[in-house]
Amino acid sequence: MTTQLSGIRLAKRLDEVGFSDIVLVRNKVMGMRAEGLQVHPMHGGEPFFETPELIKYAAIKAIVENQTHYAPSSGMLPLRKALVEKLATKNNIHVTTDQVIATMGGTHGLYAAFQTVLDPGDEALIFSPYWTPIGDLVAGAQARRVLVDTLGARQNGVRKTLKQCLTPRTRAIYFNTPQNPSGLVFTKAEAEEVAAFAIEHDLIVIADEAYEDLIYDGSPFSIASLPGMAERTITSYTFSKTYAMTGWRAGYTVAPEPFMTGMRKIILYSTNGVTTPVQYAMLEALRTPAAEIAAHREQYRARRDLLVSALNEVGLTCEPPAGAFYAFPNVEKIDKNSRVAAQILLEKAHIATIPGSVFGIHGEGHLRFGYAVTLKEIENCIGALRTFFA
Repeated sequence: MTTQLSGIRLAKRLDEVGFSDIVLVRNKVMGMRAEGLQVHPMHGGEPFFETPELIKYAAIKAIVENQTHYAPSSGMLPLRKALVEKLATKNNIHVTTDQVIATMGGTHGLYAAFQTVLDPGDEALIFSPYWTPIGDLVAGAQARRVLVDTLGARQNGVRKTLKQCLTPRTRAIYFNTPQNPSGLVFTKAEAEEVAAFAIEHDLIVIADEAYEDLIYDGSPFSIASLPGMAERTITSYTFSKTYAMTGWRAGYTVAPEPFMTGMRKIILYSTNGVTTPVQYAMLEALRTPAAEIAAHREQYRARRDLLVSALNEVGLTCEPPAGAFYAFPNVEKIDKNSRVAAQILLEKAHIATIPGSVFGIHGEGHLRFGYAVTLKEIENCIGALRTFFA
């Protein structure tokens, strides 16, 4: 007779938290490469260039000079001062050093934000398709995600669409621009509609600006800069995309009280702050000339235009994304089920992509192609696409 031990189980709050489908695709690609197969890597989401030398040397210098002890869990004061200046200059967000906190990447900041504002049973409105970890971050707070059709909101009105999703349990709105996976960039007018809705219904906005430096036309615009929004917005940033620092786990979040007190608690008891030498690298990254950032953006634009043109050429309809580094074509020509379409492309053409359905129901029928790869890799992918559709 077997005795069941009821205490040997996971915490119930993890019941609805899954693992990333993107990781599963990555593992499949690694397996194929281990078999000696060439795979066209359009599934990823990190910059095509390496971390700049000055940033790397700043971390090395910090280590050599024994800057390896505990730093304040919220971040070193010189770093927070530099972030305050950047936020004022680039984002028109005017805060003090007490309203900025260093995080171990953008995801860490978003995790802390959701844990800070969501209670069990609360609902968060999420524009969809959406970056997959967001659903799990909400679930990890024992809250419920409510998906808002982004394109439907553009067609029918943002406030009208948000109101259709509103319930007495609605607590927050997740606002990501430029969006992953579609590359959509919300206009200032659309951001103003979201802001007005949040103010009218006393909601908190959790803004994700990971791709703020990858907007191809126009300048970055932060919803927290709008009148009445500074007191109800938590904005998360990352060094991963702009500075090619994905593996460094470097980010920061800006928030007013009472949210910052909650953020400090979550950061303190999850990581106790960002690794000290990494903070010196972050400080150096903030000194990167704007011209260098703009040059990388133009390189992404060339990649975007090359890939999108080829996708349309073979009949996979795709609008040029306004931001980020992903194309999100309709692939129903291959199969209406995006998982099946992704599997077909991977097996028959050795092109690795991410099924649109993993980004929510509004992503079905699409595949995400990441073009943050070399031009040669894009050209090879285009060649494989043309052969597949020949």
